[in-house]
Amino acid sequence: MYAPSILGGDFSRAGEELRAIASSGADYAHFDVMDGSFVPEITFGAKFIEDCRHLSDLIFDVHLMIDNPERHIERFAKAGCDRITVHAEASKHIWRVLAMIKEAGKEAGIAINPGTSVSSIEPVLSFADYVLVMTVNPGYGGQRFITQMIDKIEELDSRRTENGWSYLIGADGGISSRNIKTLYDKGLDLAVMGSSFFAEEDKAAYIKELDAIIDGSVV
Repeated sequence: MYAPSILGGDFSRAGEELRAIASSGADYAHFDVMDGSFVPEITFGAKFIEDCRHLSDLIFDVHLMIDNPERHIERFAKAGCDRITVHAEASKHIWRVLAMIKEAGKEAGIAINPGTSVSSIEPVLSFADYVLVMTVNPGYGGQRFITQMIDKIEELDSRRTENGWSYLIGADGGISSRNIKTLYDKGLDLAVMGSSFFAEEDKAAYIKELDAIIDGSVV
């Protein structure tokens, strides 16, 4: 599964970018919400997502890179998110935040930065619907993939299997045709892609190419 990130597109052409994602065969649209505090950049808030909701039937996968996300869960839920992912590092009460997301009727995701271990979020893994591994340092698009993060994906997959947990595993940052097969072989379920996706003129052909790489029909 793929979740092209609007961050890699043109905000002024959001409707066209969403249609490009849908026509590519991807099921998800990823929204990176940045507050200028948890990460250096500022992107957009719930109003942008609410406006986009009317333009697309894609699954809206919203990634809150913001401090104290518990203050904003209700607003983002009402904006039309299907999944809300918050950072383990952004709140002292991460279980409470995940519970708030579920109580709002949304899938609850937890994200971890490159410097955060899988073991640090083990207490909530049985409760989370989704775990997002940051494979770059969050805050900017177009960064180089941090290869050491592959081990985290493998560890999350092992823990999921050993304990019978059902969370999906995602990765965000620097994902391309060069590394996607390794990630899926290690247990990845959802690849978040920004610049690598939007740089392609024929996005549907790119998704088909990635599918072929993952299933081994293209080396």
